[in-house]
Amino acid sequence: MKPRLYFDTSVFGGILDKEFEDVTTKLFDMVRRGEIVCVFSNLSETELEHAPEPIKDHFLSLPDDFTEYVEVTEEAFALANQYLEEKVVGPTSADDCRHIAVATLNKVDYLVSWNFKHIVNVFRIRGYNSINLKNGNIQLDIRSPKEIIKEDDE
Repeated sequence: MKPRLYFDTSVFGGILDKEFEDVTTKLFDMVRRGEIVCVFSNLSETELEHAPEPIKDHFLSLPDDFTEYVEVTEEAFALANQYLEEKVVGPTSADDCRHIAVATLNKVDYLVSWNFKHIVNVFRIRGYNSINLKNGNIQLDIRSPKEIIKEDDE
């Protein structure tokens, strides 16, 4: 079974960011080769509506066989609100919390993000997962794309 990775919106935007472009391209190459499944949500789609055209085109070009669409449900909203109520992050990070919640509830293998302030941060991850465990959910493994890609052996 292929690993299922939830991509938050920052990963899609990484294709136009000089700092992240190379690693992001390698990550999406893994999707195109069928090595991993790119899981995304209706929240990702909504956030991408305001993205530059090359990012939208890149998103739309992903092969359906290696992508999976999930929805932010009422249960995900409730879990995201719990992250906020317990002050894992502040109220401006509500959408980040929804990404975390939907990835948790859909039991993905990894959530990948370039957001080091609110998502890929050891203290935040500990906070999200303490709430996940308290609610009987999985511990979500959160990584940057750099930790996922396979570097060529030289």
